[in-house]
Amino acid sequence: MKNIAIIGASGYTGAQLTALVHAESELSIQGLYVSENSLDKGRALADLYPVYSHIDLALSPLTEEAKAKIVAEADAVVLATEHSVSLHLAAWFYNQGLAVFDLSGAYRFSDVAQYPKWYGFEHEYPEVLAKAVYGLAEWNAKEVAATKMIAVPGCYPTASLTALKPLKNLLTSAYPVINAVSGVTGAGRKAQLHTSFCEVSLSPYGVLGHRHQPEIATQLGQEVIFTPHLGNFKRGILATITVQLKPGTTTADVAAAYSVYDQAALVTVKQNQFPKVDDVVLTPNCHLGWKFDENSGYLVVASAIDNLMKGAASQALQCIKIHFNL
Repeated sequence: MKNIAIIGASGYTGAQLTALVHAESELSIQGLYVSENSLDKGRALADLYPVYSHIDLALSPLTEEAKAKIVAEADAVVLATEHSVSLHLAAWFYNQGLAVFDLSGAYRFSDVAQYPKWYGFEHEYPEVLAKAVYGLAEWNAKEVAATKMIAVPGCYPTASLTALKPLKNLLTSAYPVINAVSGVTGAGRKAQLHTSFCEVSLSPYGVLGHRHQPEIATQLGQEVIFTPHLGNFKRGILATITVQLKPGTTTADVAAAYSVYDQAALVTVKQNQFPKVDDVVLTPNCHLGWKFDENSGYLVVASAIDNLMKGAASQALQCIKIHFNL
């Protein structure tokens, strides 16, 4: 039995992860934590999320005493916190000997020069960053098992990279074009005008400047054009990606490339059949659908995931289970 502490448990991702860990027979929850100034401290998780009424746990403030208790009792800590908060907490818990699964972007880039540009801070822990592994579960399982510092990927990068990485050896120098739509939960739980019921529609944002673009490009090893969109639904991501493949590539070559997922329990690949968001909502799955035009050399692949599950909480759980060989 491995004990897991969850910090940032009041948010959508933290609450979802709490439910997933609670359902695992080989995992137990050491505690649920929020910041000391959170209005939710002391409240039961079920008060915030009645759907989790079967989970009888309260949200504790992350005091110094609480941190010491986590170190004494937990095997791992999951951080569902802001990037700048995770930056410090991840390093502190890692240096105390715990396995750290960070859902923020604070440890996703190995290059410290990326952080001021994309996250607005200097990375203060290069020695911990050097140990961090990018937790794209289907691709980096050996590395996840071997380190105690796991950077869980972003939601858009998970959808995009799951679709693109099998094609790496077939790509030309042309940039893949990624258009992705996310549900409103991707913007977090705090009230914001642009995510309110009467305001949300379908619109692009972060055009040519979203921090997930360099994350995708770094992990793919090739620049991409990435345009995220906010959709008027609660959860899920659909990424539709257009790529140019090398001259002479055949449909059989594409099928062979995607056969890498034949034994992947959570990734489904279909030719000439495209996924819907509803196919994956509330599941840990990724559904891919692709079509290739041999005459033009262009391939379109669509990738559907639940942004709170495969795009966050359930991928963190995958990494936990891989790391502890469960």
